[in-house]
Amino acid sequence: QVQLVESGGGLVQAGGSLRLSCAASGRTYSTTAMGWFRQAPGKEREFVAAISWSGGTTYYADSVKGRFTISRDNAKNTVTLQMNSMKPDDTAVYYCAAPRIPISIPGRTTTSYDYWGQGTQVTVSS
Repeated sequence: QVQLVESGGGLVQAGGSLRLSCAASGRTYSTTAMGWFRQAPGKEREFVAAISWSGGTTYYADSVKGRFTISRDNAKNTVTLQMNSMKPDDTAVYYCAAPRIPISIPGRTTTSYDYWGQGTQVTVSS
């Protein structure tokens, strides 16, 4: 089993920054590609960013390219999402996710992942 816990959400003004962290734990956890998703009220959960098991490959949704940066520290079992130049459209609950079977190349759809954190609320005011 794998447990994922997000932290770092909060309220920020447009143009500001937030840094989200995801801590992974569990007896069966092993290094794997991981992703960040977000879900706004009334909308489907959407892909935000993903990172390969080694951290050498990253993917971003077009809506966040140039503003968000995903990174990881495998020694600490953490994945981070640095969000800069934030917009009101970034308002959502943000989730980190991991697949049940470790993979090297991350997927960019919700069906690629099996474990999800509880989510952390991010609100951007205009």
